[in-house]
Amino acid sequence: MSQINEVLSALQLQGNFSNIIFATLLTILAYFIAIKFYRQSGQSPWLQPVLVAALMIIAVLQIPSLDYGMYKDGTGILDFLLGTATVALAYPLYKNLPLIKANLPAIVLLIVTGGVIASSVAITFAWLFEGSTTTILSVAPKSITTPIAIGVSEAIGGLPSLTAAMVILTGIIVAVFAPWMFRMLHIDDPMIKGMVMGINGHGIGTAAAFEIDMKTGAFSALAMSLMGIYIATFLPVVLTFFVSY
Repeated sequence: MSQINEVLSALQLQGNFSNIIFATLLTILAYFIAIKFYRQSGQSPWLQPVLVAALMIIAVLQIPSLDYGMYKDGTGILDFLLGTATVALAYPLYKNLPLIKANLPAIVLLIVTGGVIASSVAITFAWLFEGSTTTILSVAPKSITTPIAIGVSEAIGGLPSLTAAMVILTGIIVAVFAPWMFRMLHIDDPMIKGMVMGINGHGIGTAAAFEIDMKTGAFSALAMSLMGIYIATFLPVVLTFFVSY
């Protein structure tokens, strides 16, 4: 019994189970409807399922008897599944392993430079708009997947909720505009498209990359994973050093 309680505690499920049922059903229903809209529109980039589902959930939470705190308290199991779902990305990586090995030096260079640029741009814009130190620390990890970004934000003194919002916003922007930019710039290489979407768009960008083709999705998943490791390892050290001075 104590082991069950430990698992429930880890998943934040020991609160009100009505909140859990409400939050889970609302999220699944909103995403299902958003997927239907997305497919019926011919996969319009302006109707990204994550964006549409989020807007629907926000609209529902405007009902006076509901609030965000109630919804958030019930999403523990979804947070847990979000982290474990990334394991499925190992399959497309395995299928494209020879191509990944052949381009490993270029991939490493892209990850290193892309990570520095992504964080630097976010920090610079927050500073130019006179954001507080907390705000700057919150937006710095905006280009890595949500579970890792939240952990990094907590470690460096940011606001996890603001970080999560920036991560989702960044992913939606990449999912909407990246395919259009590839067409405008006549970029057809799956590796380039995948790396760009994974470095900048993390999970949402990777989902959009898989809609292009499996190879683009595989490289996006690789970029997302490596960016998560890279940023989570070095960003807290670098920012803690600068903040201390």
